[in-house]
This record gives sequence, structure tokens and C-alpha cells, in this order.
Amino acid sequence: MSNLRPVSPGLPDGFGRVATDLRVSVTDRCNLRCSYCMPAEGLDWLPKPEMLTDDELVRVISVFVRLGVTSIRFTGGEPLLRRSLVDVVRRVGELTPRPRMAMTSNAIGLDRLAAPLAEAGLDRINISLDTSSPERFAELTRRDRFHDVERGIKAAQDAGLAPVKINAVAMRDPSGRDDPAQLLQWCLDRGLDLRFIEQMPLDAQHAWDRESMMTSDELRELLEARFTLTPLPDESRGSAPARLFLVDGGPATVGVIASVSEPFCAACDRVRLTADGQVRNCLFARTEDDLRAPLREGASDEELAALIQRTMMRKARGHGIGEPTFRQPDRPMSSIGG
Repeated sequence: MSNLRPVSPGLPDGFGRVATDLRVSVTDRCNLRCSYCMPAEGLDWLPKPEMLTDDELVRVISVFVRLGVTSIRFTGGEPLLRRSLVDVVRRVGELTPRPRMAMTSNAIGLDRLAAPLAEAGLDRINISLDTSSPERFAELTRRDRFHDVERGIKAAQDAGLAPVKINAVAMRDPSGRDDPAQLLQWCLDRGLDLRFIEQMPLDAQHAWDRESMMTSDELRELLEARFTLTPLPDESRGSAPARLFLVDGGPATVGVIASVSEPFCAACDRVRLTADGQVRNCLFARTEDDLRAPLREGASDEELAALIQRTMMRKARGHGIGEPTFRQPDRPMSSIGG
């Protein structure tokens, strides 16, 4: 598979951007029920026959790699729920050229899988954690699993998946029990890199409200009541979504991903593959193109590559949040992949 001749000219869109970062959802299932993501009873998960098999998944990823993708991030749902995940990571790591491989996880079960994933070739990991309070965690996720997450974080550090990054959705806590500065201090004490993310309109309930969202400006005000934040030069950011700040002079940093209030669409280099084989050129795209059907009907790698390239050429200039024409995607975040 890895010796096939390369396809060119990569994955450009109509605005001069070139995709090199592939986000791969390996499952839409999740073992948490975060209130800002899905209802308490969960969602209707994809039937197994609709999901890409391991062979199909690795083959499609290999086509993306031949098209110039250099970075793969495995997402979900919760990717650890795919039983074959370690083997998929190993097989993707055997592709030529070898892409960098990362994963976003809630860390439940990572205490068992961190070492096997590192041995299979996973380079680093981001862990979704919105609070350092076990009580607040149980309230947000509707599951009492905070200490499982702690064990997963420790296992990732021990396995060398460093730096371990924490992704936290910035939210207001009406009870006053939680504060972003508390979470930042918790991460600093444990050698973790924290990235705050503005809450985006990707919930299954379609209940997102910009007026109730904590903005990056509000977040920084709360953090600066306790820490001195020094912004790093914008040119050091590149296509990374987070704007970084030195904390109390460094070397530790905290990042702010202001997807809504300060969109970074002009530098976006991402493309997404869902667990059921749909390629999406934007997290907020209203359309997606099916790779699963042509794959199962015998399409060649060149035909799959051409379909992917056509999808990328239709990528919009920006996500359009805040514009009168904006409509939230039908798929929630757990189904799209982060």
C-alpha cells in the first residue's frame, strides 16, 4: 500500500489553503454525557456495518497521506472505545511517509491503553477535561469518573506521550465552585499544557447560545486575576488554533482557542473523516462527501483521491458563525470528530 505512486497536487482549496492535518473519527460512541454535547440518554449510535472497517480506514488514511497529509489526529466520540484502535495506530504508523499521530480522548480507560498506544507509534495526546473539581466533573459529564481521568493522564505521562495537553471548554459555573484559574493551576502543578476552547455550536440539542458563551476576552480576564499572561508573537502560531500566553513569565504556557470570537479560518489546514467514511472540509460544513460507498464499490485510490480533492476545492472561506446565514451542522461534534 505504501509503495503506490504519489498523487498530486495535494489538497488545496479555492482560497490558497492546503490541508495537511487530517482528523479521523474512529467511532461516534462516547462513555460520557457532557451536557454541552449530548442529551443524558445519549444518541443513536452508528450501526457497525455503516462504520469503516480497519482495512477501509487505513486505506483511506493512506490516500490522504499520499495527498500530502502529514499529521493524523484520532478522535471520536471517544476513540478508546474502538477495540482495534491500537492496531489501527500501528498500521497507520507503518505508512510511508509516516505521518505524525495524535489523539484526543477523555482518558477513561487510558490507564490500560497509554503504553500500548505509545508502543504502536502514537506521538502525543490531548485529553478533554473541563474542570479540576470531581463534583463539577460529575455534574458536567453525568458520570462520576474524574479519578479515572486522573489515572489516564498519569499513564499518558508515564508512557512518554508528552507534552500531555488538556482541552477545556470554557464555561461559566453559576455555582461559583469552578474557575478557569483553578484548572490552570491544577495543570501547572502536574506539568500539563492547558488549552481553553470557546464553546462552539456543535451540540446535539442545538441549544448553543452565543450570549451565554464565555468569550476569550472574558476568560483572559478571569485568568489574569491570578496569573500574568504574556502573549507569544502571532507569527509563532502558524496554523495552530491556539493563541499561546506565557504564564507568569514562562516557561509554562496556556492556550486560548477562540474559534467563535476570533476565528482562524484563514490559516486552517484541516480536513475531517467521519467514522462512517464521510469527508468534511470544515468542522461546520453543511455538506459532506461519501467515500464509503465508492470504496465498497471498488473505487481505485486515484478515484478516491480525486473525490477528496473536489471536496476540498469547495471549502468555504470561513465557518460563518455570527453571520445571518449561519446554520449549525446537523451532525453533533461526537459524530463529526474533533
